[in-house]
Amino acid sequence: MRKSTIWLFAGVMVFAFIGLLYLQVSYIRIIMDNQKQQFDEAVKRSLYQVSHNLELDQAGKALTEQFEIARKKYLPKSKPLSYSQRFLAREQRRLNITADGTNASVEIGVSTEIVKNQLLDIAPSYGKNDLANASVNLQDAYQELYYHQQGLLQEAMKTLMKSDLAPIEERVNFRSLDSYIRSELLNNNLSLPYHFAIIEKDKNFVYQSPDFKVVDIRQSYSQVLFPKDPPQKLYTLLVSFPDRTDYLLKSVSFIAPSVAFSVVLLIVFILTIVIVFRQKRLSEMKSDFINNMTHELKTPVATISLASQMLKDGGVNKSPQLFSHISGVINDETKRLSFLIEKVLQMSLFEKNKTALKMKELDANDLLANVAHTFVIRVEKIGGWLDVELEAMESTIYVDEMHFTNVLFNLMENAVKYRKEEEPLKLLAKTRNEGDKIMISIQDNGVGIKKENLKKVFERFYRVHTGNRHDVKGFGLGLAYVKKIIDDHNGSIRIESEFGVGTTFTISLPYHKNGSVSSR
Repeated sequence: MRKSTIWLFAGVMVFAFIGLLYLQVSYIRIIMDNQKQQFDEAVKRSLYQVSHNLELDQAGKALTEQFEIARKKYLPKSKPLSYSQRFLAREQRRLNITADGTNASVEIGVSTEIVKNQLLDIAPSYGKNDLANASVNLQDAYQELYYHQQGLLQEAMKTLMKSDLAPIEERVNFRSLDSYIRSELLNNNLSLPYHFAIIEKDKNFVYQSPDFKVVDIRQSYSQVLFPKDPPQKLYTLLVSFPDRTDYLLKSVSFIAPSVAFSVVLLIVFILTIVIVFRQKRLSEMKSDFINNMTHELKTPVATISLASQMLKDGGVNKSPQLFSHISGVINDETKRLSFLIEKVLQMSLFEKNKTALKMKELDANDLLANVAHTFVIRVEKIGGWLDVELEAMESTIYVDEMHFTNVLFNLMENAVKYRKEEEPLKLLAKTRNEGDKIMISIQDNGVGIKKENLKKVFERFYRVHTGNRHDVKGFGLGLAYVKKIIDDHNGSIRIESEFGVGTTFTISLPYHKNGSVSSR
């Protein structure tokens, strides 16, 4: 599958996932807004009813006081009541006296009919004239009582107007206020905890429940108590709900799993696309590796084949110099072929999580010196020089000799490959101690590596682009092999390079001291 097709497929899927998440989040937001609006309206209705109940309480209290005053004032001076008067008093208690005279007349009229029927029941021996006179007298008594209670209502209204100037503590029972709030909230299906307070116009607290905090004011619902009071005497009821957010979130909890699953699917899809691209890149690298390997193997095989054909010629045996030259060519190409085969075998190491290492104690100074001594011939052959500085005092390391030797060879070979053609190679191999570590560095004055390529040099099959695919021999396995071996030795390797100046590879390993590997 082409990369453009994969990108198109990935783009469509990501767009679909993002669209799905957007719709889900938008749906959650809409539900939250609706729930918040319903919650706010329910709280406002509840608090308004609480304020209205307080007004009714105040009015009822004033009426009760006036009727009690009237009862104490008039009843002791009254004459004993007749049977009809006692019945009239019972009927009067059944009346709902209102401030509207018309309604009161209707109520009185209804009660008069009831009284007539009652009088017929209780006084069957009366004549019709007596009954008519009794009815007239009863209506006169009701009218007199009505005007009397109308006066009481006026007195109660005066009392209410005077009570408007009384302190809020005398007008409101805070315990009853708490029960009103709880009852009205329950009537609106709100059963979550709350805190409340009462403040004056200048924001001073008149009363606050034990759990009410000043910081709750910004998140509180407010309702003016006794809104018809003078402006300077207005008090405000504040109610806060500490669990309000959790209450609202519960309304959308059913959709949260779907959002979570969508996010998981999006993450899995992104990881899948990343893996697909990595596998595609690895496949392309392997294809490049096979192409390079085929090209590299053809040269020594062709050379050996040509040399073997020349050996079949009888004239070769007559010229010792030619025979020696052909033998040398076959030997060199055989070594080169073996080296290529070893590179291919190195690739199998990357399929294992851990390389099988034969660890033993070695002296890092001696190991580096031996590798440098072997490699110095190649450096001098191309007109360069190799310098060795062994400064490490603690130099015993615990490594696999073969693999670690190959690591040093690969780093030095990398310096030879990427040298400047117009400038002699200067190669420095150095050891030093740094804390409880031994540092082994290989420094050259080659072409260097650009910053954007530094993070990729240790990847398999990766080769820094040089403009010509075959101008530098190799398969992009050398530095990847170096990184893996160093990691398997619990060490680290870093690279410092400046394009056009040179490159330095530094290996850090714990040194062996008193029979154990030093570590922090």
